[in-house]
Amino acid sequence: MTQLRTNEFIAPPECPVFEPSWEEFADPFAYINKIRPIAEKTGICKVRPPKGWQPPFACDVDSLHFTPRIQRLNELEAQTRVKLNFLDQIAKFWELQGCTLKIPHVERKILDLYQLNKLVNDEGGFDAVCRERRWSKIALKMGFAPGKAIGSHLRSHYERILYPYNLFQTGANLLKPTLTNDTKDTDYIPHDLPQRQSVQPLETCSVARRAKRMRAEEGCMKTVTEEDCENRPNLRRRMGSYVAKPEPQAVKVLPVQVKQEATEHEEPITSDKENMLTKKNDPTVDQYMCLVCGSGSEEDRLLLCDGCDDSYHTFCLIPPLHDVPKGDWRCPKCLAQECCKPQVAFGFEQAGRDYSLRTFGDMADSFKSDYFNMPVHMVPTELVEKEFWRLVSTIEEDVTVEYGADIASKEFGSGFPIRGGRFQVSPEDEDYLSSGWNLNNMPVMDSSVLTHITADICGMKLPWLYVGMCFSSFCWHIEDHWSYSINYLHWGEPKTWYGVPGYAAEKLEWVMRKLAPELFESQPDLLHQLVTIMNPNTLMNHGVPIYRTNQCSGEFVITFPRAYHSGFNQGFNFAEAVNFCTMDWMPMGRMCVDHYRQLNRYCVFSHDEMVCKMASKADTTMDVALASAVQRDMTVMLQEEDKLRDKVSKMGVQRSQQAEYDLLPDEERQCSKCRTTCYLSALTCPCSPGQLVCLHHAHDLCSCTSSELTLNYRFTMAELYPMMEAVTLRAESYTYWVSHVSDILEAKQDKKSGLEELRSLVVEAEVKRFPQSDLLRQLRTVTLDAEKCAVVAQQLLIGKRQTRYRSGGRKSQSQNLLTVEELRSFVRQLHNLPCSIRQAPLLKDLLTRVDDFQQSSEQLLSDEAPSPVALQGLLDLSLGLDVELPQLALLRERLEQARWLDGVKGASVRPHSLCLDTMRRLIDQGVGLAPHGSVERAMARLQELLTMSEHWEERALRLMEARPRHCVETLVEALQEVASIPAYLPNCLLLKDTVDQAKDWLQEAETLQLGGRIPVLDTLTDLVSRAKAIPVWLDPLARLDSLVFDVQAWKESAAKTFLMKNSAYSLLEVLCPRCEAGTGPQQSKFKRAKDAAQCSERNSARLDCLSDVERALSESKDSASAMATLAEVRQKEMESLLALRASNESKLLLAGDCGALRVCVCHKAPSGAMLQCDLCRDAFHRSCVLGSNQDPLPNQAWVCPQCQLSEKPPLDRVLPLLASLQRIRVRLPEGDALRFLIERTVRWQHRVQQASAEGVAVTTSNQRWASSSPTWAPSPTQETNSMSFYTAHQCIPLQGLSPELEELMVEGFLLQVTLPETQQLYRSLIKLDPRHHHHTDSPFPQHSAEQDQHQQNSQGGSPPHNQNGVFCPKKEAVNGKRTKRHMEEESSERKDKAKKPRKKKPKLNKERSQEAKGTSSLTATHSDLSLSDSDEDFTLCAAPWCREPEGKQVNWVQCDGSCQQWFHQVCVGVSAEQAEKEDYICISCTQPDHTRE
Repeated sequence: MTQLRTNEFIAPPECPVFEPSWEEFADPFAYINKIRPIAEKTGICKVRPPKGWQPPFACDVDSLHFTPRIQRLNELEAQTRVKLNFLDQIAKFWELQGCTLKIPHVERKILDLYQLNKLVNDEGGFDAVCRERRWSKIALKMGFAPGKAIGSHLRSHYERILYPYNLFQTGANLLKPTLTNDTKDTDYIPHDLPQRQSVQPLETCSVARRAKRMRAEEGCMKTVTEEDCENRPNLRRRMGSYVAKPEPQAVKVLPVQVKQEATEHEEPITSDKENMLTKKNDPTVDQYMCLVCGSGSEEDRLLLCDGCDDSYHTFCLIPPLHDVPKGDWRCPKCLAQECCKPQVAFGFEQAGRDYSLRTFGDMADSFKSDYFNMPVHMVPTELVEKEFWRLVSTIEEDVTVEYGADIASKEFGSGFPIRGGRFQVSPEDEDYLSSGWNLNNMPVMDSSVLTHITADICGMKLPWLYVGMCFSSFCWHIEDHWSYSINYLHWGEPKTWYGVPGYAAEKLEWVMRKLAPELFESQPDLLHQLVTIMNPNTLMNHGVPIYRTNQCSGEFVITFPRAYHSGFNQGFNFAEAVNFCTMDWMPMGRMCVDHYRQLNRYCVFSHDEMVCKMASKADTTMDVALASAVQRDMTVMLQEEDKLRDKVSKMGVQRSQQAEYDLLPDEERQCSKCRTTCYLSALTCPCSPGQLVCLHHAHDLCSCTSSELTLNYRFTMAELYPMMEAVTLRAESYTYWVSHVSDILEAKQDKKSGLEELRSLVVEAEVKRFPQSDLLRQLRTVTLDAEKCAVVAQQLLIGKRQTRYRSGGRKSQSQNLLTVEELRSFVRQLHNLPCSIRQAPLLKDLLTRVDDFQQSSEQLLSDEAPSPVALQGLLDLSLGLDVELPQLALLRERLEQARWLDGVKGASVRPHSLCLDTMRRLIDQGVGLAPHGSVERAMARLQELLTMSEHWEERALRLMEARPRHCVETLVEALQEVASIPAYLPNCLLLKDTVDQAKDWLQEAETLQLGGRIPVLDTLTDLVSRAKAIPVWLDPLARLDSLVFDVQAWKESAAKTFLMKNSAYSLLEVLCPRCEAGTGPQQSKFKRAKDAAQCSERNSARLDCLSDVERALSESKDSASAMATLAEVRQKEMESLLALRASNESKLLLAGDCGALRVCVCHKAPSGAMLQCDLCRDAFHRSCVLGSNQDPLPNQAWVCPQCQLSEKPPLDRVLPLLASLQRIRVRLPEGDALRFLIERTVRWQHRVQQASAEGVAVTTSNQRWASSSPTWAPSPTQETNSMSFYTAHQCIPLQGLSPELEELMVEGFLLQVTLPETQQLYRSLIKLDPRHHHHTDSPFPQHSAEQDQHQQNSQGGSPPHNQNGVFCPKKEAVNGKRTKRHMEEESSERKDKAKKPRKKKPKLNKERSQEAKGTSSLTATHSDLSLSDSDEDFTLCAAPWCREPEGKQVNWVQCDGSCQQWFHQVCVGVSAEQAEKEDYICISCTQPDHTRE
């Protein structure tokens, strides 16, 4: 169905919203009086309490049960209700004619019959519109588009539906019109508004509010028969012969309570129905006669009225009926009677069920969520507002809601906590009990006039509760007695309010009467019934100012006197409201009583009674402002009362008596005419007991003469006037005070009062509670100003405001001193004060001294060069004047300028301290100075110097950070230019230091290169690191850095060659002889580091640890001293290791209890198969030491993990390392250690060769072995002290071994180079052991001679052995000398050839296959060894560690140095390609301090 209006609702402007502070919120009436000038212009306002003000909800939720009102939204709006009433009348008219009203559709919209009827009547009626053809005009006014022939449709519908009704209303005798309906028309269901009247709730207050205060009158009860209670329609239609109806039973009277206000509008029930019943029950009537023709013939055409049972022939009716009506039929007389009944006053009906707060909330939330199809909290307030006004303005949609309104808080408890209530208040919430914003306290506070009313009036003095749901509304109304109202929303969804200012109340009433006159005809006091609403847009279009607001939970809404307001709820919520009256309301209250008298409306309380009670308390406790208001109101009251009593007296009323009206209930002292509650006086008559009238309606009581009337009075006029005089006296005390204050404020100079008198007047106003008038505020202001002036004057005189510093007299920024003019003005202010201040004469003297200071300052500032001492003295003088002096600024400027110039001058004298920051600081200080010639010149010089200094600072920084770096010469040239700048430049000084460092480094590098000594690595590394830190290009740096890199690369290569994987030893530790024999890898690095730290603390001459050796090697001046140091370490190594061997051997031989022995790395007793180290002679469990690298091999020496320090590379891998180190020409400890290792190896080889020549010693040793005792190792089956162990690997026994052979063997094992001589010596000694032939329990089988020969070949071709296994050297070695190489030329030729410059001369040896065979053959005895003839062709290699290579072709290389000696290429680590392309210089030439041993 379509809407009635197409215009969308436009929200009115918002009302003001106030947010008081805690101080303002403390006094509600003072705050309301403060905002009243603003808020009363809009009629309503909203107040948000301060944050944190949240009173607890104290209502008894469980016991709160209520019956809500039923609200049909489209019946609330005035214009919509008029339309519904009209449609109900049309429907009733046609229903009585036996037809059903159906509303037609035009242009797919329901036709607005009310608007059509109104427009036709406005145009002159149906005949005039048809005659002048105005139907198209009417169609346009109804909103239909032109050009569609809508007018003809409207005429048809009007003529068919409305025209018969209008004819009937004019009194035309239209009998039985016909109503034909279209199938597309909509059935109209009557609203039956008169039948659904408000069922008033039971009164819960002793003194009720509004009309509910009155007891039910007899006229409020009407009888309803059972027949009337049946479902409508209840009319009967008869046809043909009379059918006798049974006699009705006794009529059952049903009481129905209606609104009492409408009592005077109801008419007595007519007796037509009773007459009809009498007629039907009359036995004399035996047939029906037509009332038109008087004949009873043709009964089949005789119609019986369902209303009165009168009979009419169908053909006697005008116009005649051709068919019998199908529905109920009424005769013209009944039709007129039914349609002319006056409308019953509209009111809300009560719901049929009782709700608790919880059940009502569930219903409300369910309704809203179902209606909007979304959760209740997500529905926008704007959408609810527009939908509400759409629903109240439509007649097609019937939406019904329920509203729990006017619930008495006295029965169920207030939402605010109260003292003595059932709600237990926590200690932190006790302040809410006495809060003025607690609605239980506000009406009875001292500032509220209602506190003088003794009765508890529900809704006015006692709050009412309101439980709302979505769309439930409160209609346009003003508060009783035009009082204030305040509403607090405890919780729930918002409540939307609309308000009209009080000055526009009559405008709103006029507009509503104009737009809905039909409603006011039946209910003149319609706006006082709270049952009618009107769209705010409609009122605004007619000039009514309207404002709106949304009240959220925790907010107050205040309405002002005579301010109409209405609204609706956005959803389920709980609110509480109450009335209150302030003293500014009293004139409005008296006007309201007069207004009620004109409307014949009940009063809630007696205004005169309230005024008299207030006057009886006119003592010092009454507020003076309230006393003034009561005096004004009482004056009007007494004047009117005196006039009325005089009028009654002139009427002839002679009887009078006193009546205690304040003891009677209100309903017993109401005027029977205007229903005003009487208090001061009333008239009664014996003929009308229980009735009285006010003096305004003295003629309306009865028809008796005036002499029969009695004047009842509460007070005589003689009693009333003294009461008013007491109020006047209270008010006049304030008047006297006002007069006295006015005289003081206007006093002349010679009659001034003291400050104490002003203070006493302020105290008097506070004690007597005088109103907060402008005069009191002025008095307080004057007193406060005088006190401030006295305080300031005292401070100025005693110097408490002195805040200047001693240097320069600068003020503190936190103080605002008086200027001279302000001081003058202050003195004048003291003179103009209405009171006298005792400090005024002293301030005049201060002003005189200030004038003298200003004169002296002007004289000093006029000089060209004022003295700083004089300036400072004048500033010191100003310290005693606590006044803002304008000359102080100039004096300080001059003083600051002089001090700044002194600072600049002092800095220029000391250029070594004049840095950039100092210059910038001086410039910044100078910028802040006032302009002056000397300052400007000094600033220019400083700025120039700063610019030049910054330039050179940046340039010096760029020179040092340049890439590539600048040479020393460029930097020296820059420093020469900087030398002329008189300032301290850090970067330039750093540049100078850098140049000095570069020069020193270059000189040191040159000395190192030209010294003729090979540099030490530490010295070279330190030199390179220092050069890298110098930001200058240094030519030798690249070469030295490359040299250091080569050394590091060499060290890495040597480490890869010697060190084992994951070795715990360093390269130097492996290459050097061991300082501490027996120190194995189980000794942690931390312990070794600790030992090294302890060694570093010892005397530098001792070589007890590796750090001592490393330090000695680094500090050695040449290789000879380094070799000597290493030789000393080697000697210590041999001694300690031999002692260790003896100790371990004796430990195993002499141990009586094997269980007590601690051997191996696990430090446990020996057991089972044990391995004995051939070097340290300690025993080890096989399970503890056997691994991939520790497994013993047959016929080979086994060394324990503690003695195995390195990989022991072959000598041919070690010699290239020494050769490459010689090319680097840098000394490092590892290099010296490697050189010593190689020399030690060569010497050991020669010693082995010499020992081999002593075959007798070996044989003797063999004999000693044969005769010696067996070794410590038992057989596998032997047990010693219950511990069984044996050697799983054959070891050379120490018994019978000469010290020389043992030392030779031990040193061979100590060498970190793999040599075939070591293994051959081991095998020779092990074969001499008798156990070698008898020990059959060895776990390893013997190797064959072929295997031994193969192993020898795999170890680099070792020399052959004799038959006893003893090493047999070459023939040259046997003879103990080498032969010189025969040259092809004579010695003279060689000398000449040697003098010629030549490059490398690599030579090839002659083919010596036969000699090789001869030397490789085995000899039977050593004495048979001799040199072959071909050995003369060999030349001896000059290398002390010559390896004596063999083969068909041996490569040689000659030294290009000074010695020109020949070397085997393999002995010096030079390849054939290197010998051909590069110069070779031997170690003797590269290290002059090296001497071959």
